Amino acid sequence: MTGKVIAFFPEAAFGPALNSVGIAQACEKLGHKAVFLTDPGMQGVYSGYGFDEYTVNMSEPMPPEEMAKYWTDFINGHIPNFDLTAYEQIDNYVKECWEAIVETAVWAEKELPGVLEKVSPDIVCVDNVILFPAIKRYARENNKPWVRVISWSENEIPDPQIPPHLSGCGENDSECFSAYQNHFNEVIQPIHDRFNAFLAECGEAAYPVGEFFEASPHMNLLLYPEPVKFNRSTPLDPGQFQYLEGCVRDEEAYEVPQFKAHNDAPLLYVSFGSLGSGDTGLLRRLMDVVSTMPVRALFNVGDYESEYDTVPDNVQIASWYPQPSVISQSDAVIHHGG
Repeated sequence: MTGKVIAFFPEAAFGPALNSVGIAQACEKLGHKAVFLTDPGMQGVYSGYGFDEYTVNMSEPMPPEEMAKYWTDFINGHIPNFDLTAYEQIDNYVKECWEAIVETAVWAEKELPGVLEKVSPDIVCVDNVILFPAIKRYARENNKPWVRVISWSENEIPDPQIPPHLSGCGENDSECFSAYQNHFNEVIQPIHDRFNAFLAECGEAAYPVGEFFEASPHMNLLLYPEPVKFNRSTPLDPGQFQYLEGCVRDEEAYEVPQFKAHNDAPLLYVSFGSLGSGDTGLLRRLMDVVSTMPVRALFNVGDYESEYDTVPDNVQIASWYPQPSVISQSDAVIHHGG
């Protein structure tokens, strides 16, 4: 078998990025070559795992420290909104996220076509919630397949019988489905109109209101666990949709540090991802609770390590952990679920 060049283009966030690393590692074990197309803000992540990187600006170029501050300010500004219901977040956090996401697609179109031409991949795998027209165009013009990776929830692929994406609705709460989707469509309409105008400029067909992406006609990889998949009116075709049952990358070994208290007690690992780490108040409250328990705990606090002057003696914090290596040694995990 001749090895293929497989280009991965994940969203510029650690969840999708590291899920794609796991898939890329598996592809390389099968004899293929994996490369990564990356926003400058994620440069170094993929090369750290031994992959070639090709930069695609997805926003107006700015120095790394300014970019980091922009996203930190964005997250911090929305932390109060994380206490709202999913419906209430449509008017603030969800709306502003989609405004930013549409701009990433517009910006990427400036450089992505040239990068694809340079890399000339046999397959392009994209893990995002929005269409990048250059990928569809490259696949169409070169008779190559493109793959959509869905590292969030299965309901990114909509169906009238299941809860809308991000809605938090119960499985059978059809009134909630309608209320959420109608309000989402109303708020998102101007942003969606902007995106459809961009698609027209790129020669792509418009999407129905509320939709920003489509399933790949070739293959879609879902990290969602199949045992809890949604009961759809139209089941997903196994020939086009594959459940990966999670995706665990190969990671460096991790040695559990010594703790000042309960050093031989069960080990707890706590991580709420890039967004959740910004809620330092919540993490402090969890630390206070853990301090009363006969356990030791590792807390992933992301970019906010400097916010913690002291921590309990049975707690240690860090901005980064090789998570698969930590979880394999942990007795319990408290996690946001991705």
